Amino acid sequence: MVLAFGGDLEFDPALFEVRRGGVPVPLEPQAFDVLAYLVSHRDRVVSKAELMDGVWGSRFVSETAVTSRIKQVRRALGDDGHSQRMIRTQHGRGYRFVAPVEAQPVLGAGEPIRYTVSDGLHIAYQVTGGGELDIVLISGFVSHLELDWADPRHAHFLDRLGSYGRLIRFDKRGTGMSDRPTGIPDIETRMHDVLAVMDAVGSERAVLVGYSEGGPMAILCAAAHPERVAGLVLYGTYAKRIWSEDYPWALKREYWQAYTEELVGGWDWEADMLMRCPSADEQMQQWWGRRMRAAATPSTVRALMDMNALVDVRDALPAVRVPTLVLQRLGDALVDPEGARFLADRIPGARLEFIEGEDHFVSGDPDQILDAIEPFLRGLPGPEHRPSALAAVAVPAGPGADDVAAGLVAAGGRPCSGPAGRVVVLFDGPATAVRAGLAQLRGAARLGVTIAEVPRDETELDAYGVLTAIALADQAAPGSLWLTSAVRDLLASSGVVTELAGEQVVGGVEPQAVFRAL
Repeated sequence: MVLAFGGDLEFDPALFEVRRGGVPVPLEPQAFDVLAYLVSHRDRVVSKAELMDGVWGSRFVSETAVTSRIKQVRRALGDDGHSQRMIRTQHGRGYRFVAPVEAQPVLGAGEPIRYTVSDGLHIAYQVTGGGELDIVLISGFVSHLELDWADPRHAHFLDRLGSYGRLIRFDKRGTGMSDRPTGIPDIETRMHDVLAVMDAVGSERAVLVGYSEGGPMAILCAAAHPERVAGLVLYGTYAKRIWSEDYPWALKREYWQAYTEELVGGWDWEADMLMRCPSADEQMQQWWGRRMRAAATPSTVRALMDMNALVDVRDALPAVRVPTLVLQRLGDALVDPEGARFLADRIPGARLEFIEGEDHFVSGDPDQILDAIEPFLRGLPGPEHRPSALAAVAVPAGPGADDVAAGLVAAGGRPCSGPAGRVVVLFDGPATAVRAGLAQLRGAARLGVTIAEVPRDETELDAYGVLTAIALADQAAPGSLWLTSAVRDLLASSGVVTELAGEQVVGGVEPQAVFRAL
């Protein structure tokens, strides 16, 4: 968001510029960062210690350096330590930006909507903001790239997030401005849209920000493609959508079904906004209604609700090995705070931060959310080698196993080998692996599919999940594809039908349930 102040001055965080009369004013990067921090927190006094942490992070810096940068900023703005018209010194307390500001028309709304192709479908995306860091926003229920800018509070959320780096947004297939295929695909397939959009804009690595229903997709992407993910921010989200005895923090199925019928039958999105965001005023409720009606049809909403009811990414959480921030409002009626704790406890090294409030949607006090995200983004480490990633492991066995393996590789799998030279083929997700496996099975050939953390740069594998896949393949009935319960859970809404094949000892000492893909 461009802010005007001091008559003819403009502050543009997206372009890292201060302009006077439209002409950029020379300002070195650290001085600009000091100004940006003071403008972002202009509602209060910022102490020197906070300013040093916010701008320099863990690097050592003296108070003299802070004072020097303040002088540079004042000189650039035509201010000075005597008049203090724009930056006021509160002796013994810190500094405050006091110049009256006026927001200019939103720039992001004018950026072009573009399309890329993923699995034969056109996926709409938009890039706003700017900077070295790439941020991919994976929105909740639905989105609409153009109408997302029509509410001031939501536009502020997008603008400020885009002030931290290049903000990359997209409408998931089936919603918004993207193509509408028959039905709604599973989250693994929709995860491919994230990678396709990143490729289209030339983004090698990005921070994924997933909120609400976008969280599980962000989790899967971070687990399966750590080389593409610089960090992960999860807000108001979950690992599993529907209650079970081993996950008691989710919504009961009966409530979810009634909620679905209320949405599809009543089509009262204004009331839905109040439930998702109790602080929403009438203007925001009307915006939400317009946005939802433009972004999805009743049948799409039902399909989305049914798909989300099947989401379960609990088994993927330990495989997330990127810096992760989990944010959750304590009064959120849609997501229990214990669900956020569950995420943070199972994602290695994740940081959990609870914030006050009842709003689930990001437009409810967006600065409260962004105040927590900003220091996390500033503190991200540089690129590092990610030795392992979550993958679907497929192992063929029996007559024709070599032909099955060749077909799996032709379908996009990565050929590897296991103990004793067993053929192993890796996929980035179980739905892709199972679909390819079912298409290749012939005669008495057998196939075992598991998920496992495997080395990304090695072809000889002996991980526990590989051994389990081998055991499944060896014990499967001729012409069958067997899989573990973890794979079954991740196949939610993929269209793959499974049935219980019995209990077998696979990769351990205790029998466990195994399933057959049909």
